Amino acid sequence: QVQLVESGGGLVQPGGSLRLSCAASGSSFFFISVMGWYRQAPGKQRELVAAITRGSKTNYTDSVKGRFTISRDNAKNTVYLQMNSLKSEDTAVYYCNALLLSPRRADVWGQGTQVTVSS
Repeated sequence: QVQLVESGGGLVQPGGSLRLSCAASGSSFFFISVMGWYRQAPGKQRELVAAITRGSKTNYTDSVKGRFTISRDNAKNTVYLQMNSLKSEDTAVYYCNALLLSPRRADVWGQGTQVTVSS
């Protein structure tokens, strides 16, 4: 069984920065394809923020382009989200996601980490 553990959330002022990390771990060999970050604000649906393939091809939702950067370390099965120029509308619970291909195909989610942008 593969688990995702997120860290790095918190309270930050508008214009500030935060870096989220998400590490995958398991009791046996596993292989992850795409990793990504989603977010869900109160009263809203969960939305994709950014995703990255093993070959580091990325895509971002329009509202974060130029401000957020997703990256990953395949050797560590870890994905990062560097968030700069944060706005109040970025406030949400951020979830890490991984598309597991081995030992079986599965969509794995982290527990979520709160990001609050407020003065």
